[in-house]
This record gives sequence, structure tokens and C-alpha cells, in this order.
Amino acid sequence: MKTLPVVDLLVIVAYLVGMIAVGIYFSRNNKSAEQFTKASGKIPGWAIGMSIYATFLSSNTFLGVPGKAFGSNWNSFVFSLAMPLSAWVAARYFVPFYRNTGEVSAYTHLEHRFGAWARTYAVSCFLLTQLARMGSIFFGIALSLQALTGYPMATIMIVVGICIILYTVMGGMEAVIWTEVVQGVIKTAGALIILWLVVDGMPGGVDKIIEIGKVNDKFSLGSFAPDFSQSTFWVIFLYGFFMNLNNFGMDQNYVQRYHTTTSIKEATRSIWLCVYLYVPVSLMFFVLGSCLYAYYMTNPELLDSIRMQVAGERLPDGSPEAIRQLAATLSPAEFGDKVMPHFMVNKVPAGLVGLIVAAILSAAMSTISSSMNASATVFSVDIYQRYLKPDLSGAQSLRLLYVATTVFGVLGMMAGIAMIGVKSVLDIWWQLSGIFAGGMLGLFLLGMISRQTQNTEALTATLVGVLVIIWMTFSPQIPDEYAALRSPFHLNMIMVVGTLTIFLVGLLLTKLKGKKLEPVPELNPKDTVLKL
Repeated sequence: MKTLPVVDLLVIVAYLVGMIAVGIYFSRNNKSAEQFTKASGKIPGWAIGMSIYATFLSSNTFLGVPGKAFGSNWNSFVFSLAMPLSAWVAARYFVPFYRNTGEVSAYTHLEHRFGAWARTYAVSCFLLTQLARMGSIFFGIALSLQALTGYPMATIMIVVGICIILYTVMGGMEAVIWTEVVQGVIKTAGALIILWLVVDGMPGGVDKIIEIGKVNDKFSLGSFAPDFSQSTFWVIFLYGFFMNLNNFGMDQNYVQRYHTTTSIKEATRSIWLCVYLYVPVSLMFFVLGSCLYAYYMTNPELLDSIRMQVAGERLPDGSPEAIRQLAATLSPAEFGDKVMPHFMVNKVPAGLVGLIVAAILSAAMSTISSSMNASATVFSVDIYQRYLKPDLSGAQSLRLLYVATTVFGVLGMMAGIAMIGVKSVLDIWWQLSGIFAGGMLGLFLLGMISRQTQNTEALTATLVGVLVIIWMTFSPQIPDEYAALRSPFHLNMIMVVGTLTIFLVGLLLTKLKGKKLEPVPELNPKDTVLKL
């Protein structure tokens, strides 16, 4: 590492070694596929809640949220405000449903309801979502560590990815959960340290931060107008409700954890513990973004430095004058994700940098390890054993999980490398997750709520929903002469509209099919009376 002091380097190495040691420790218990995927159902509810919280608090939150608040305002915090409503629905309906079925996969029951196609479609959506999630998180961690080390982003992703693969493959779900408990504490402490350093170094303190924030509208939650073409309060609230509903109700990362607890009550408690922790902590990250904005506005030399850095990355072969001209035109929204790493490089004292980097690493590793384990479980149960070899022995199932976990870790790294160059890690994650997750949530709700809906109606509704999602996704690319064919909705509405389309079209088709036409009585000429 090029710029980190030895003490910080030792902290980072110690953290990575510790995570691998945890995997080695729990590897002694992995004697079966059930232990690898469910941890034998012996994890306490509080640990599951901390684990779910750590999964939510990924590097997308650690880096993307302050960057978003720096570049715009607190509009994205509305996502967190929608979480309690989604959690209530999940705790009331989804947790008992999954616990009673006993199926480790969240998608097995879709085949029972609608056939093999429904299960395969949901699994495909889930795996694509996980690749997008892992890719965006790998990208986020590489973005910050590149600023600290100078190493290429691809190299950083590979090194971090190897460490994650090692402890996830060796330790299974039990290692994932207990490391996430530790990681949840580390990443929260890291954010608090950065927040304290920003406020402590701010001339005028909290009062000045509030003054600058008010003048620049940094605390706004977005417009409350009923406009769904812009990122208004209602667009983000709807997106947050449906996405959190998908997380708690359809995402294998979370559903799999419901089976690791001792009871339905413990599983429900884990959801609410996650909500109680995540909502205020996510607010802290928005506060951090606003504080960073005020700090950089009062330190114009640092603001110019980061502008020049971003301009130099966009014009690697440009002249100094061209780079300066580009830097002068950059708005805060165009380099928000660079602010946190820049502050760490320039203003965090030696000794604390290592702890903060460990916090960022933990933010990435917790979510990626969960995605790897869940993806491997889904592939093993819903694809390999369903279509290729259903009669696997215990040893074969465990070996398959090891291989699948490794493969999905590598694919996640490749997705992260492919994302190098995107402007906002939070935006790209929200867009991709909305595209891939909207369809499977609509199908899941249709299967749970409408018991009369059968295979034909569900398949038709899903096809209609997929077409709507495709149209909304590629709508911005429609040429100007056909602008009337573009979607009038904001891209975050893809998740909402896609889900509702499948659900409502399915209900409509079911209702139309259920209507029986009453027979028309035959007309008897003898009974006919002609009235003039």
C-alpha cells in the first residue's frame, strides 16, 4: 500500500486475517448442507437482527449515501422511512409463511402454486439482483481503497474478493451471521468517527453546518407534489416500500435467516431489531453527507482538489488547461462518491484510517458474503437439484455449495469490474435492483394473496409485467421523434409499476375467468307474445 501508515496497514491486515480465522473456526461445524445453509436453526434472534442490519448497511450505504447527500439532499432517506411499513407486513405474513413451509429456498413454493416456470423465473431474477448487488458493492469498496492506496480498482476487488470467498466457503451461514454481528458494530463505529472528525474540523461547528445546509436545501426530503416523473418524496417512498418488501419477503439473503432462528417469534424480532438499528443509522449517514458538504464549501482548496482529481480521471490524457476547465464545470452531484475517500486520505489521522478502512471493508464483506451464500443455496436447491441431479448425497450437496459459493463470488467481482466508471454507486444499485426484483415480487404477492389465480393467469400477467419493465428500462433510449412512446415515470418507479402490473393483471385475469356466463333461455314460439 502506497500511502497508508504501517499502523493502519496492520489494522487492515489484522481485520482480514480475523475474518478468515472466523471462517476456519466455523468450518469444523459444516458437516452437512443444512448446517451450511441454516446453521442448524440455533442462532438467537438478536444475532439474526444484527446480521440483517449489517447486510442492509453495505458499502452502498457507507459510501453512496453520504455521496448522495453531498450531491443533492436527503431525498433518498425516504427509502428508510418506508422500511417500518414493509417490516410490519413481513413480520405479520411472510415470516410465519416461510417458517411453516420449512423450505430453505424462498422460491420453492412458487412451483407449487404456478409450476416450474414461476420458480425458475424468480430464481433468475434473484441471481441477477445478487450479481448487481455484489458488483455495486465491490465497486464501492474499490472506489475508496483506490484513493487510499493508489492500486487499480480491479486489483483491490480481486484481493478483497478472495478473502470474502475464503471465509464464506469455509464457515457457511453460521460464519456469515457471526461475522456480520461484528461487522455491524465496526462499520457503525467507523461512521461515527468520521462524523466526529468532520464536525470537529468545521469552523463554526454544528451551527455553521446547519446554516449552510439550509441555504443549499440539503435537508429536504424531496417535493411532496404528486409527480411520479421526478425523484419526489412519493416516488422514493413507494420504491422503498416495495424494495424493502422484496428484501424481507422474497430475498433469499433474508428468508434464509428466518430458518436459522429457534422460532417464529425470534425471526420476527430479528426483523424489528434491524429496523430499529438501520433507520437512525442511515439518517446518520445522510447527516454525514451534509456535514461533508458544509466542510468542503468552507474549505475551497479541498473542493478544488477533488474537482481536479475527478477531472483528471475523466481526461487521463488531457492537458492541464483542459483538466482545469472541466474541473470548473463539475457540480457536487458529479463527484459525491469521491468525497468520503478524499476526506479520509487528507484529514483522518494515522491510526484511525485503518479502523475506518476496516469499517468500509466490513460494510462490503457482510453483504457480499450473504449474497454469495444465498446465491449458492438457490442455485443448489432450485436449479441443480431441481433440473440436473435431484438425488444428491449429503457430501455431494455440501461440495456443490462450496463450488457454487466460489463461482458466485468470482462473478460478483467481474460485475464490479464492469461497473468501473459509473457516477453514483447508489443510483446504479437502485436502478438494477428495481429492474430485476420488480417482477418476482409481483408474482410472489399474486401467489400469496390470490388463491384462485392459476398457472395460465400468472404466466400471462408475468409476461405483461416483464414487457412493461423492459419498456420502462429502455424508454430513455427511444429517439426524440418517438418521444411520446417514452415512459412518463421516474426510473425508480420501475420496481413499483412492474410489481403492480403483474399483481393487478393477474387479479383481473382471474376475475374474468371466474365469471360464468349465465345461459340464455331458449325462446319457445308458443310462449312468445308480440306486443305492439
